[in-house]
Amino acid sequence: MSLPRLKDAFRLVPNSEIPTYDEEFLMVKLSTMTSVTPDWTLDQIIDGMQKYGYTGLEPRSSWGHAVGLELDTPAADRDAARAKIEGAGLSVSCVATGCRFATEDPAELDGYIDEANKAIDLAADLGGPYVRTFGGARGKGELRGIINRTADAYKRVVDHAQERRVTVLMETHDEWCNSAHVRTVVETVNHPNLGILWDFMHTQRMGERSEETMGVIGSLTKYLHAHDGRYVDGGRKLETVGLGEGELDHATPVKLLNDAGFDGFFSVEVIHKPGSD
Repeated sequence: MSLPRLKDAFRLVPNSEIPTYDEEFLMVKLSTMTSVTPDWTLDQIIDGMQKYGYTGLEPRSSWGHAVGLELDTPAADRDAARAKIEGAGLSVSCVATGCRFATEDPAELDGYIDEANKAIDLAADLGGPYVRTFGGARGKGELRGIINRTADAYKRVVDHAQERRVTVLMETHDEWCNSAHVRTVVETVNHPNLGILWDFMHTQRMGERSEETMGVIGSLTKYLHAHDGRYVDGGRKLETVGLGEGELDHATPVKLLNDAGFDGFFSVEVIHKPGSD
């Protein structure tokens, strides 16, 4: 198990005419989620990041990764981890959660709100600027009502995020892969501490061209997720493969964002279970 190299994320889609993009001129920075190497200690991750050119680390909370950066990590351990990461010339880029803000059940939503606030504190203590969240299952009703309900949930955490100088991100993911729907939630909340995490795979799965998505959410995008896939069984299934081995286009959206001045993180989200090779 090792970290993918940056250039592996920008290989061409087969038979594509998209030009290769020289990483020497990229403003986009490379990050890795701890799910890429779930059994590695913080020291091992730092060594791997330095070896392969990563500058950002994205801890995935609540998954029991060996790095040990969790919502209940003691303050002293947070301080020590931050000092070690920043001492190596690296930084925490984001804290990833599984919070779902479109959740209809009030008690379940309260749990996600509590989790998100704890993740905001963890990110702030580690020097991280972002917390990743999902919309999740939408439930029933008209889209406008669903968006309003989801926006109301985000309004419960953004003030705390502002106090801790952290921005909450809603990812293009699950039932929120349509970029216009995510944009509408963010615009409805209308708060400087809510932005968008653009996951290239999911918008492309919905048939969106990267140029179209860029026009919809480019100005609100704060962070990027990357993984790759290949369609099998006549397109009935999208099989996860290594970065650069699939059909997804990473080069075009990265170039569009880079040309627009985006200098945030492009984070590799490859999910391995603890104990896997």
